Amino acid sequence: MLIIPSRGALLSVYYPQIFLILTSGSYLALSSVVALGANIICNKIPGLAPRQRALCQSRPDAIIVIGEGAQLGINECQHQFRHSRWNCSALGERTVFGQELRVGSREAAFTYAITAAGVAHAVTAACSRGNLSQCSCDRDKQGYQDREEEGWKWGGCSADVKYGVEFSRRFVDAREVKKNARRLMNLHNNEAGRKILEERTKLECKCHGVSGSCTTRTCWITLPQFREVGRTLKERYGEAVQVEPVRASRLRQPAFLRVKEARGYRKPADTDLVYLERSPNYCEEDAATGSAGTRGRLCNDTSTLADGCGAMCCGRGHDAHRYTRAWQCDCKFHWCCFVKCSTCSEKSQVFTCK
Repeated sequence: MLIIPSRGALLSVYYPQIFLILTSGSYLALSSVVALGANIICNKIPGLAPRQRALCQSRPDAIIVIGEGAQLGINECQHQFRHSRWNCSALGERTVFGQELRVGSREAAFTYAITAAGVAHAVTAACSRGNLSQCSCDRDKQGYQDREEEGWKWGGCSADVKYGVEFSRRFVDAREVKKNARRLMNLHNNEAGRKILEERTKLECKCHGVSGSCTTRTCWITLPQFREVGRTLKERYGEAVQVEPVRASRLRQPAFLRVKEARGYRKPADTDLVYLERSPNYCEEDAATGSAGTRGRLCNDTSTLADGCGAMCCGRGHDAHRYTRAWQCDCKFHWCCFVKCSTCSEKSQVFTCK
């Protein structure tokens, strides 16, 4: 899996003066990054595959956006699984992608898909904002469409999602170099995440004419909110397909994946998330499986779903913690000149897994 520090982690360590400029929202400092030497920066990033390092050296401005996209994916992963035993907490601790999940599980499938989609989303958005040097709005979206029926023309700035997807493919997929089944699984899930991002783009239009009429319409392509991509991938996670490799007869290397226990050689759909191994239960901490365990996790004492104490605590039981919160309330101004308040309080109770 791709390993790259976030923008803040990278620049604050090696070039703090650039970090201060970038965190204030300005991208003018990117020229300073280039001036300091792309080789120096890219050689400092741990875990890059040779093709990734070469792309980093040729496009140091893009490497920062890639880090932001990866972090976008991690944040969305943690949101979607916030009520589950596995909550993505092991991701992003030391690098923006965190540790690779060694088990080829449903959770690993979601992780690869959401991060590949996050990189594609961030790169596309950066192109539209003019923050990357070799891309901008989609230049293919020009001229009139459907003039014989509902005539409209391209206008505004259409998101060049094809560029973002291709950049994500070149960089993220370059990490997969081993000729094994896990490589095929990772590449499939990377592509599924990007495909879902493409499918969720929207056509937005604006009417032009006298007195509110719609004599002319201009339209453009917009990126979806990334939360929408996350929700769709969470649905795909629940419907994930277990697969197994089919090996080439001569080299005995995995050639493609087929749906396990299906008749013939049925391949999974392009937007299916696929996994090779069953998921662990994530009840106990286990670095090998990427499990942080559920001890100390908040749970819902009345829920029968995944966030309920019964499921979350794996039968170990839970503790109740009672709190009293106090604050000033019913404040009134008295002439002249002071404010008198009452003290309000509220008792609350939370539950944590043993």
